[in-house]
Amino acid sequence: MTREEAGNGASDKAGMICRALRRAIIERALEPGATLPEDALGERFGVSRTLARHALAQLAAEGLVELRRNRTAVVATPSWQEARDTFDIRIELERLVVRQLAGRLSKAQLATLRTHVDAEDAARGGPDAISIRLATEFHILLAEMTESPILVRYVGELAYRCCLILSLYSRPHSSECGINEHRLLIDALASGDTGKVTSLMHHHLDSVAERALVAEAKPRGRDIMAILAPYAQAPEPAAKTARKRSLKAAE
Repeated sequence: MTREEAGNGASDKAGMICRALRRAIIERALEPGATLPEDALGERFGVSRTLARHALAQLAAEGLVELRRNRTAVVATPSWQEARDTFDIRIELERLVVRQLAGRLSKAQLATLRTHVDAEDAARGGPDAISIRLATEFHILLAEMTESPILVRYVGELAYRCCLILSLYSRPHSSECGINEHRLLIDALASGDTGKVTSLMHHHLDSVAERALVAEAKPRGRDIMAILAPYAQAPEPAAKTARKRSLKAAE
């Protein structure tokens, strides 16, 4: 194995840990304030502490993890004001996303978005965490359709951070409003009505924030090894699966 191949392998493993931890945070398996020991992560994912540390550093850059003294890492706990600011910035950024996409999406892309929302609808009545993850992946899918690396990066980071916020400041989740709003967004994107779609996006995310920023959730307190067991070999996120379907349909 060449040095480059070894480096790529390490990068892939660190990326795998990032995706697994990110999903565990999004799905509320890992709560704000939960400790993330490097040795436990290394054991669970079968990697060195160094690789686990690299993954934690990446998540820290995304605002999902806080790195404290003595190499202690915990799931981030944003303040209420930080939470509100995060939503406000996300609203403006995603207005830019839909402004770029209005009237420019192909039939295959629109079909991909509608298929994703159908998956959100099918998940209604199940765990809140799954509905929140699918709703988040809808917004990331929109950003990816702009083909702008900057928008993809920052929308993703803010959307995932908003998931963390939903774990901390939330009322019982109802996905019905969000699903209907996603369908309205797709229709407005298809029609090419820029003013309408940017207004819809603003209203949608502002409503999510208002529904979310209510009260602090009580910690559950569980063993990290047990929490991460299902995520060590997690399936592909729905957004990635939807992209594959879209590419196949376009061939």
